[in-house]
Amino acid sequence: EANLLSGNVDYVLGELGLSLDQALAFEKRHKDKYNFIYKPALIYEHIDTMLDNKLLEDLRVRQAILMAIDRKAISEKLFEGKQPVADGPISQLDPMFTPDTRHYPYDAAQARKLLDEAGFKDIRSGVRHNAKGERLSIEIATSAGNRVRELVAQVIQSQLRQVGVDLRIKAEPMRVFSEALNRRQFTGLAMYAWVQSPQGVPRSTLHSNEIPSAENAWSGQNYPGYRNPAMDAALDAAERELDSAKRRALFADIQRIHAEDLPVLPLFFRVDPFVIPKQLKGVTPTGHLNSSTLWIEQWRWEN
Repeated sequence: EANLLSGNVDYVLGELGLSLDQALAFEKRHKDKYNFIYKPALIYEHIDTMLDNKLLEDLRVRQAILMAIDRKAISEKLFEGKQPVADGPISQLDPMFTPDTRHYPYDAAQARKLLDEAGFKDIRSGVRHNAKGERLSIEIATSAGNRVRELVAQVIQSQLRQVGVDLRIKAEPMRVFSEALNRRQFTGLAMYAWVQSPQGVPRSTLHSNEIPSAENAWSGQNYPGYRNPAMDAALDAAERELDSAKRRALFADIQRIHAEDLPVLPLFFRVDPFVIPKQLKGVTPTGHLNSSTLWIEQWRWEN
């Protein structure tokens, strides 16, 4: 930001430059010198659940956690409403998106009801316990140094406390956090983001063959340890299918099954903030994996 203002650099790449909170604050101070574009993108912010954790293997607990998080309020208060709430791993911008999947609205009362049904009725010091005396206390791991993500984790911690869930935040350096994900060493929840590709089949994150283990040299990105033969079949078929209509139907199955099982708790699809000097023309944000710099021959500088 300092180098951009001083002129030491002409432009900071929009896809990997200022974070959304930085861009929003920058716009308030310098909107006369720059053009601002907030491009919806395919960056999927979400929370993985460790399905080997006995507290999280019950679907009702996962549903309750998601319904206790007011994602719309978080987007409005922290991101000025610019980050759309996600219902699953496929963005509304993707041609394979379907609206015909279960949507989980913010509903703290329903979250409490689900936790009661899951056996966590006994509340002591504000935290739920089951009949065995087990405390509903879960750790959420995330990457340290990302101020916005750490702030989101704190808001989620506060919101879950309102329904009797004790959430402990563990922010780690990216290298340590990434290694814990790759070897499935996180204990409860893990918050981070994937960068999706348009019409990309999410096989590596949802197929049972993609669960990292010592036997497969810790390959694959199905960190929750999710297994569902119906999901495997839909993923396999979607990879082979070339007919658009049939492919769209398979993607609808993927999204429906994901919403029913909730191995991952969807949060937002992030936006890319582009802060473009008024002299720089021709920058066209893409919102996907192909960076706008691939069309740099169309850029020009006009004093």
